[in-house]
Amino acid sequence: MIRAFLSRPLPALFGLLLAVFAWPAGLAAESAEEAGLRIATDARERQKGFGNFIAGMTMTLRNKRGQESRREVRLKVIEVEADGDRTLFVFDRPRDVRGTAFLVHAHKEEADEQWLYLPALKRVKRISSSNQSGSFMGSEFSYEDLGTPEVEKFTYRHLRDEACGELECVVLERVPTDKDSGYSSQLVWFDREELRTLQIQFFDRRKAHLKTMVVEGYKKYLGRFWRSSKITMTNHLTGKSTVLDWSDYEFGTDLDLGDFTRTALKRAR
Repeated sequence: MIRAFLSRPLPALFGLLLAVFAWPAGLAAESAEEAGLRIATDARERQKGFGNFIAGMTMTLRNKRGQESRREVRLKVIEVEADGDRTLFVFDRPRDVRGTAFLVHAHKEEADEQWLYLPALKRVKRISSSNQSGSFMGSEFSYEDLGTPEVEKFTYRHLRDEACGELECVVLERVPTDKDSGYSSQLVWFDREELRTLQIQFFDRRKAHLKTMVVEGYKKYLGRFWRSSKITMTNHLTGKSTVLDWSDYEFGTDLDLGDFTRTALKRAR
């Protein structure tokens, strides 16, 4: 039998050996869905453990004619073990929005809880999950965009690897599991080395390319945590855009969970 095997023509012998040794590897290969979930999970794990931070933000609203208006905002974020982050936005300028505050309790699987405090009315308004696809304060960001994109809230598929300027990127498709989401799917570009989000394309419920978010100016804090200095959201249907310029990041502050309650929302300053 060995003699018969060795007497085969070289091309046939090579093909047989290739098939034999490739077979176990094929069994172990990841599917596109498994690879997508692994990459998304790795990206999240790299950013866990920051504790809390505060930052300043300038929000620039730009219409399709290029006219602009600006708002000054403060951001506070705290991690919650075994759940999503809690985030508080406080508007300082201009005068007509001063004191407006927005609170997000993100959750890993359940819908995020969101509340908006309107000082003119002196009341807290709850943003229901069915309304989170609406515009946040007239910007091109929806309420949904401001929640933490927890891995458990999407299904994933690895589409391809490609060059992103001087970087190499991995491109994933993620599909929201929430039936109330304003999006049918999203395409996410991560740089392969650090798994930082560089771009997200958002597709509406009709599967049209609605918006694109570009994230720039990353800087590393505490030797580990990457944060951007600029995020631009462009609406391709309206021609409008919103730019968030970030500054003054400070980690390890004296924030606690008591700063992120509905009661605290009314006195946020």
